[in-house]
Amino acid sequence: GPAAGGGGPCSSAVRLERVLERQAGVVSLAQAVAAGMSADVVRRRAAAGRWTRLHPGIYLAGGHRLSDAARVWAAWLWAGAPVTVSGTAAAFCHGMLARPGPDVELTVPRSRSRPSRPGVRVRRRDLPAEDVTRLGGLTVTAVPLTALEAALRLPDGTAFLDRALQQHVGFEQVLRAYHRHLGARGWPAARGLLSAAATGAESTAERLLVGLLEDAGIDGWVLGHRVGPWRIDLAFPAAQVAIEVDGWAWHHDVDRFRGDRRKQNALVRAGWVPLRFTWHDLAHRPAAVLAEIRGALAAAA
Repeated sequence: GPAAGGGGPCSSAVRLERVLERQAGVVSLAQAVAAGMSADVVRRRAAAGRWTRLHPGIYLAGGHRLSDAARVWAAWLWAGAPVTVSGTAAAFCHGMLARPGPDVELTVPRSRSRPSRPGVRVRRRDLPAEDVTRLGGLTVTAVPLTALEAALRLPDGTAFLDRALQQHVGFEQVLRAYHRHLGARGWPAARGLLSAAATGAESTAERLLVGLLEDAGIDGWVLGHRVGPWRIDLAFPAAQVAIEVDGWAWHHDVDRFRGDRRKQNALVRAGWVPLRFTWHDLAHRPAAVLAEIRGALAAAA
C-alpha cells in the first residue's frame, strides 16, 4: 500500500468521500481533482450517468439524491468565491424554512459579473461584514438580514417574519439590518413589515376588520363590547358572536396568552361563539375571514 501521508487511491477515495459528506453529495471538478481524481475520470462518470452534471463543473455523485441542500451547495460552488447564499435559500440554511424555494438566490459583489442560470438567481451587491456568516461550510447572509429578505420573497411574508421574531432573532437586530440596506430593492415593503411588527398591529388589525365588514355590508357589530369583566374587540351582541383580533404573536407574553384563554373560556360558558383572527389573516386571507364570520352569524340565526 502507499506510504504514510501518500496519495494512493484509498486516501483519494477517503478525501473525496469527506467532501461529498460535507456538501450533500455535490462536488466541483476542481475539488474532485484536488482529492486525487483525474478530470477525465470525472467526465467519464458524468457521460456514463454515474454522476450528474448540475452546473458547469459541478456534479452530484452517484448514490446521492438531489436534495434541497444539494441544490444550494451546487449553486454556491458553481458561482465561486466570494459568493453568499441569500433570500429564502439562506432561510432554509438557517432552519427558518423547510424548503429553499424554486431558485437558489446568491449574492455576489458588485465588482463581479455572474449571470443567473436555471435554478440560480444571482444578485450583485456588496454586503457589510455584519450581514454575512459561515454555516456548515457555506457563506450565508446572517439571520437578521435573512429574516427580512425572506419575508419579502414569500407570499406569507408577515407570518414568516412573525415566526422568525419568535424563534430566531430579535426585532432590534432586524431593524439594524434594515437600516444598513436603506435604498435597496424592495425596501419600502420592508419598512411596512417592520412598522407593523413594531406596533404589534392590534389597532391596525381592528381597522382592517372594520373595513372588511363595511365593504361586505355586514352590520350589527360593535367595538369594545363588554361581557362581565371582559372586553370583546368586535362583537355581534344579537348573535353572540365574539371576534378577537391579534397582532403579531412575537409580542405576546405568557400572562397575556393565559388571560386570552381564560377570557375565551368565559365567553363560551356564557353562550358566545368566539372567533380569533390575526393581522396576517385579515391582511392576506380576507375572503376566508368573511366566510367564517358569515358562517358563524348564519349558524346563530
